[in-house]
Amino acid sequence: MPEPGPSPLQSSLPGAAAQFGAHVLGSAQAHATGGLPSGPAVPGRPSAPAGPSVPAGPAVQGPAAPVRPAVPSRPALPGPAGLPGPSVPSASAAAPAAPAPSPALLRLLGGPSGLGTEGLHPARRGESPPVPAPVAAPEPGAPAAGNPIPGLYHHPVPEPDPVRVAEVSRRIKAWAVEEVDLFPDAWENQFDGFHVGRYMVACHPDAPTIEHLMVATRLMVAENAVDDCYCEDHGGSPIGLGGRLLLAHTAIDPLHTTKEYEPQWAASLRSDAPRRAYTSAMEYFVRQASPSQTDRYRHDMARLHLGYLAEAAWSQTEYVPEVWEYLAMRQFNNFRPCPTITDTVGGYELPADLHAQAAMQRVIALAGNATTIVNDLYSYTKELAAPVRHMNLPVVIADREGTSDKEGYLKAVEVHNDLMHAFEAEAAALAAACPVPSVLRFLRGVAVWVDGNHYWHQTNTYRYSLPDFW
Repeated sequence: MPEPGPSPLQSSLPGAAAQFGAHVLGSAQAHATGGLPSGPAVPGRPSAPAGPSVPAGPAVQGPAAPVRPAVPSRPALPGPAGLPGPSVPSASAAAPAAPAPSPALLRLLGGPSGLGTEGLHPARRGESPPVPAPVAAPEPGAPAAGNPIPGLYHHPVPEPDPVRVAEVSRRIKAWAVEEVDLFPDAWENQFDGFHVGRYMVACHPDAPTIEHLMVATRLMVAENAVDDCYCEDHGGSPIGLGGRLLLAHTAIDPLHTTKEYEPQWAASLRSDAPRRAYTSAMEYFVRQASPSQTDRYRHDMARLHLGYLAEAAWSQTEYVPEVWEYLAMRQFNNFRPCPTITDTVGGYELPADLHAQAAMQRVIALAGNATTIVNDLYSYTKELAAPVRHMNLPVVIADREGTSDKEGYLKAVEVHNDLMHAFEAEAAALAAACPVPSVLRFLRGVAVWVDGNHYWHQTNTYRYSLPDFW
């Protein structure tokens, strides 16, 4: 597909980057220049620009969960690959158990001063930051539709570029209808209600063109088609799932066989909507990605399919896993394939040897785990209304630990918050230890994806509503 090139549909890249916090870059830059001494990992990743964060410590109690104002911003530092580094507010004060920041970190949190630095501070202490949907303390009772879960640690983000959202939404529906025949007419409202254009623009603000965004958007839609049609909402079943997933996976990781049997395999890739979507989305992806990025994605999708199979096996045998077992399954059945293509979508590459480092793999795993628990929490009432019992973290905690539904849900919020704090600390430590431009930009991309993922779950009231636990 020809590159669309710059157009009125394309945001200013520096402007888009400046709106979404770099989170971990402040400590890394200071470390590289001698400003931040080595030592304990920097606790907590800061909020996306401007908005008040909703921090919660390890012991979140739903009704009393505090909503605190944003803390001061870190300095805007030159970002890698020509991207200006956005200002970075700290979230370390949000975690009561976190170690005290060093004096050097406190200087970073105070932000730069002097001539020409005022524009680097979208949210000074005591000022109201320009966030379209402010995070306010919830009134007694259930939070209003579109509000975040009380006590959930997250970073608010600005509204994604509406022009890009509209164009991505237009293109993805045309692709779904005209290129892959993804859904029958009766499912059109559900496709529209997914708001995938808004989702992907929020998660990838540094994408240089609309076509880069479309790479992520097609893959996201294809992944959800497989989940819905093979596993869950639209005819999915645990029975025979392994065979269906393996054959669909050959659309991502092609079959290499004899000339006699290859035509039959090729024809099978057009046999149902999930395989058509995987095949087409992957064809677009490999045009944009390097061979190592393509292989990375294939491996991450194999992880995802393995997680699907574990959940299906438990469903078929009616086994309720231990909480740790459920979390192990969710490390595979999770969003990992989405943030790990941030460099492809951003138009650069994190080298394979740096991606493979154990510290990077831990950061990626923690990010994927935290974002997946966000899905468990926001989809809780949707899944309770399903005709069959759906497994999620609040349900597993309540069953295995003998708690009420409310207590299970609120403990799941704590688990999410602990994962987020661990992700942020590990990302900051890695950025400080390895301040290579591609590493820093990749970490920033993953952090932005985590924030955008929460934004989409919070604001997608077509799909999600919150339980009345507050």
